Order: sequence, then structure tokens, then C-alpha cells
Amino acid sequence: MSAGQKPLPSPQRADADDSIAFSRPCFGEAEADAAAAAVRSGWVVGGPRLAEFEQRFAVHCGAAEAIGVSSWTTGAFLVLHAWGIGAGDEVIVPSLTFIATVNVIRHAGATPVFADVDPGTYNIDPADIERKITPRTRAIMPVDQLGLPCDIDAVNKIASRYGLVVLDDAACAFASSNRGRPVGSLAGVTVFSLHARKVVTTGEGGMIVTDDRPFADRLRRLRHQGMSLSDYARHGAAPTVFESYPEIGYNFRITDIQAGIGLAQLDRLEHMLQSRRAFAERYSAALAQHPWLAPPSVPPDVVPNWQSYQIMLLPDAPMSRNEVMDRLHALGIPTRRGVMASHLEAPYRVAAADLPNTERVAVNSLQLPMHPALSFAQQDRVIGALKALANEHHR
Repeated sequence: MSAGQKPLPSPQRADADDSIAFSRPCFGEAEADAAAAAVRSGWVVGGPRLAEFEQRFAVHCGAAEAIGVSSWTTGAFLVLHAWGIGAGDEVIVPSLTFIATVNVIRHAGATPVFADVDPGTYNIDPADIERKITPRTRAIMPVDQLGLPCDIDAVNKIASRYGLVVLDDAACAFASSNRGRPVGSLAGVTVFSLHARKVVTTGEGGMIVTDDRPFADRLRRLRHQGMSLSDYARHGAAPTVFESYPEIGYNFRITDIQAGIGLAQLDRLEHMLQSRRAFAERYSAALAQHPWLAPPSVPPDVVPNWQSYQIMLLPDAPMSRNEVMDRLHALGIPTRRGVMASHLEAPYRVAAADLPNTERVAVNSLQLPMHPALSFAQQDRVIGALKALANEHHR
């Protein structure tokens, strides 16, 4: 914890306002001071804080390069664009994901091809990936759903066998690990989100990581209108060193104000992860004996960051997912539906995808409150309500 940074709220006590928040950014005075310092410096975009944030983020991921962008969506789009993926190409992707994963494929001009998931982990089923490959397939975009790493080794093997590229959608999975390796070091390119609900957040933003330095240089140009010199490099150059624009780019930059906040977040990362692990362990222990609610399944070789905690109704549940959510809401306990089935949304129904696991998970799952500012007392209210629902139907 850096100097002047206030500790996180203790899980042992609740705040004066005992209402339960579903999710909340873990911000304090350190983040406020970091943003103010960037503003006072006068260097609010493309400056030293961004350079430091990218460097430290890359180290956490075990990657050579990190490229800050304005969102996960703009980052993933830049990668697909730089790979030349577009009209006539197919990208295999799970439907069970926030719709941004699918939308970005369409933004690039390509066609999403939906694969089913493992109903235990909610992650893409490698066997179904292979079934969906056609001569038009160019890429695979697996998702590390809810912070739980997918079977990226199996995905990489399939990609290598068919000459495909892999973009790992790790929007939720910063600081998760897979077989002792950090997410971000496992695919050719990985893209993270820095949205307000993520473990590390800058409010909005994203980060691309890769070991390919020439590719990283190109992505930095593309995020800034294709400019050959960054603002930071141009600042230290001679006055007659002019930039050029070798290709058409975009304005997908992240600010130094956000980077300053991100640096403060990295300073408290381990504390935030410990808090989330503690809450996840308490939820899982309480749900282990629940007659019709199942805790998430975590393979023994992966360590999630517990960005979210999603549970499933078993087939013999005496009420629907929506009824559970309504009952909890009446008790002052906020929930969210589980991860959506993107192929059932209007823009993608034309695909007529047959994804039984995806549809079963989407209609029977919900997410419980999860964030470091939660207290154990508040979590006990959530757990108590879930137990009460079980007891109510076993009288």
C-alpha cells in the first residue's frame, strides 16, 4: 500500500450505510490524488503516467508489451484490424459472453461463429471450436469468463493445427492465472478491460498485451490516428523531427488521468485480490450443501481473480432464476443475471446457432454481490437469504 493510501474497508465490519452494493469500484484517496496530480501536471494524455502504467501492467501479465486503449472494444478492434480480419472472414467465439465480444467481430467486418461452452466453467468448449472451423475461419476468440481462465492451451493447439490466430478476451481476468502462468502470457495477443466493474479499473479503458514488439508499435500508432511518433517521444525530440502517418488510424487513446488511477489500483492489487478470494471461499463453503444452487466450478490448475461470483440453479430447483432474483431483491440483496447468450439477441438470431449448454446456463444463472468493500456481515445476509430459500422448500 502506497504512502497516504487509506486501507480498504475491513470485511469484518459494515459501513454506517448497511445497504449492499452489487459491485463497486475500489477507489480511495490514492486514486483521487493520482487523478489530481495528472491534472496539475498539465500532461493528461500520452505522457509519463501512461508509459509507466503500460510497463507495470505488462510485468503483471508476464508480457513484453502493453498498449493502453480507450476500452476493451477498441483494443480488440485494433487487433482484428491489424491482423487484416474483415469481410468474408469468420471468427469463432462463445455466445456466452458480454455482447461486446461478438460486436467487435462485426465492427471489423467479419462474421462471428458461435461455439458452445462447458457448463461447469462457463468457458468455451475446445471440442466445439474444432467442429465450427471452416475454410473461412481466421481467428479464435476465447473468453476468460468472469475472471476464470479458459483452457487456452487446448485453444492454442487447435489454432496451431489449423493456422489460425488467437485473441484471448481476458476482459475480466487481469491477475488470474492458468497452470501457474499469468493470464496475458498465454496467447499471441490478450485484451483486458479496465471498466468500472473490473478488479483493476480506470473507470473506462482497456489494455492490449503481447510479446510481439513490432505489432505493439503498430497498435500504438493505430490508436493515435496512425501517427509515427507518440506524444511522449515527440516531446523529447528536436523541433524539426516531424511525425508521419503511414496508415489510417483511430482515436482510441487512454488518458494519463486514467493511467494515474490505474497505477494507484496496481499498488493495492494484492489486497483487492485477497478480499475477493475470501468472499468467494465463504460463498462456496455456504453453497456446497445447498440443495438446488450450485457454486462455480474452478478447475484445480487455474486461479481466478473472482471479478464476479456466478451461481447456477440445478434442474430440480423449485423456482426459476428470475424468481430467485426477485425474492432476493425484496430482501435488499442486489443480483444480476448470469452471463448473456449473445446469439439470442436480435442482431445475431439469424445465425440460428444450436448451443444447448449456453442457453441452459444463460437462463439458470445469476451473480451475487462481489467487491472488496463488501463486509462479512453483509455477505452473511446474502448467504442467509439463500439458505432461507432452501429451507422454505424443504418443510
